[in-house]
Amino acid sequence: MTSKTNKIIFLGLMFLTLPLIARADYLGQRVRFNIDHSYDLYGREEVSATLAKITGQLYFYVDENWWEGLSYSGRQVLDAVFYDLDREFERKIYPTLTATFGLEPKPGVDNDEKITILIHPMISEAGGYFNSGDVYEKLQNPRSNQREMVYLNSRHIDKDQAKTLLTHEFFHLITVNQKDLLRGVTEEIWLNEARAEYSAALLGYDDVYRGSNLEKRVRNFLDKPADSLTEWLNKSSDYGIVNLFTQYLVDHYGIKILVDSLQSSKIGIPSLDEALQKNGFKQDFSQIFADWLLAVLINDCNFGPRYCYLNPNLKNLKISPLVHFLPLVTEGSLTVSYLIKEWAGNWQKIIGGKGSLVFEFDGQDDKDFNFLYIICDYQEKCLLDSLDLDKDQKGKITLSEFDVKYTSLTIIPFIQTKVSGYNGSEPSYQFSWMISTKEEKSEAEKEAELINRLLARIEDLKRQISEVQVKIDGILANRGQKINCSKIEKDLYFGMRNNPEVICLQEFLKARGVDIYPEGLVTSNFLFLTRLAVIRFQEKYADEILRPLGLERGTGYVGVATRAKINSILSK
Repeated sequence: MTSKTNKIIFLGLMFLTLPLIARADYLGQRVRFNIDHSYDLYGREEVSATLAKITGQLYFYVDENWWEGLSYSGRQVLDAVFYDLDREFERKIYPTLTATFGLEPKPGVDNDEKITILIHPMISEAGGYFNSGDVYEKLQNPRSNQREMVYLNSRHIDKDQAKTLLTHEFFHLITVNQKDLLRGVTEEIWLNEARAEYSAALLGYDDVYRGSNLEKRVRNFLDKPADSLTEWLNKSSDYGIVNLFTQYLVDHYGIKILVDSLQSSKIGIPSLDEALQKNGFKQDFSQIFADWLLAVLINDCNFGPRYCYLNPNLKNLKISPLVHFLPLVTEGSLTVSYLIKEWAGNWQKIIGGKGSLVFEFDGQDDKDFNFLYIICDYQEKCLLDSLDLDKDQKGKITLSEFDVKYTSLTIIPFIQTKVSGYNGSEPSYQFSWMISTKEEKSEAEKEAELINRLLARIEDLKRQISEVQVKIDGILANRGQKINCSKIEKDLYFGMRNNPEVICLQEFLKARGVDIYPEGLVTSNFLFLTRLAVIRFQEKYADEILRPLGLERGTGYVGVATRAKINSILSK
């Protein structure tokens, strides 16, 4: 899935105005549209398209050559596809996104509240795209189609992913209204795409992981995890990293961070910092990024609440650091050099060696490097720390008896100096490090210490087993807690925090048993585990909650129908 944001070149004639276009499109109408040749399968800059279907909110235009190549039965199948896509848009995509983030341009430059979807053959890696220039008159942008519209790839239109593609591209239409038209600023591409990528998760399209956009983005990210978050080259790796970072951001800080940053006159990182402060968080974007670099490496909540994903579909996500092996039988040294960009991760793991270890880092002098590192011992206990660098960007770590006490040293250097002006390729910066080991102890001493470590490990495992048993006993003892409320008055949804009615909801779900809410957590925060429990409850009572609304699967949103069922049970 791809998208595109074009800068609008104003012609210096802003004092001139044109009346809004009053247009009534009709079935079978043919229109010539300007398209992006870099996405079109044949490299065209314009196509003639036929209006194949009109619905309450959408015009479905199709490339005339492609449409005429379809059989009668093929067109009938597409008519049904368009009908289903429109129902999904009208009932779920449009109301959810606009209620959460705000409206698209409406009625917009064409004075028509319907949104145009242009379907044409595209290159294989493209799912669709968006051209912000279409929302302006031709006087301001000569290649404008003067419509609120999105472009979708014909090869995907009859696939399950079509609703995700439409969601993504429609979100760009909301963004251009909230930023460019209402506030006179243009969002940086990486953050524009980050919000659009998360929209599929918000609508629940990623809940079933296999075949989802999230599964695809995990593959994109793991293929190139060291990609820069803020540099945008329109590559699959760009989509991978913005998606996975945004999943973490919303996991821990809620959807309001995306909403408030969109509805801000600031753009990029400053808009996120403003939203974090507005919502009462002490962390800024730079701290969250550093925490995320550790989360994708460790992804274990036991290491710390900030160092994991809460989304169950991402519980197994971990990057594999670049591993360097040091000789085990002789003293040795190693020197390496690398290039890194701003807001990019670089994870390198050092194992082996004989004796004590000395690690020396040297970063490019004109950049301010940050440096995190993790050392792990033979009992699988790890220590996280940071290395303070001097003005020349140099620093040293010394670990005595490294081969006896530790199994690995993992380093994470990164740069987060530039906070704005990201809309294309960014420069790379150099760093290097040297590591050396020196033997200090005899083999007999090492063997004795190894035996002691193993015995200590056995005792530690016994202690951990006891702690886990205590936690299990506590969970079982709390299963019968009384529900302390009798009615839920307001709609509840993902991202709400410190809400007394969320406590009521969680107590109610907990009382339904392990089939509905196996975790049984009562926290006042409406996050992933609560949302999954709501979905299970909705699907258990689908005849009363979902099917009257034309839905087959739970949404995780506690609206009128869901509240009515909950309150009816509470009143008994």
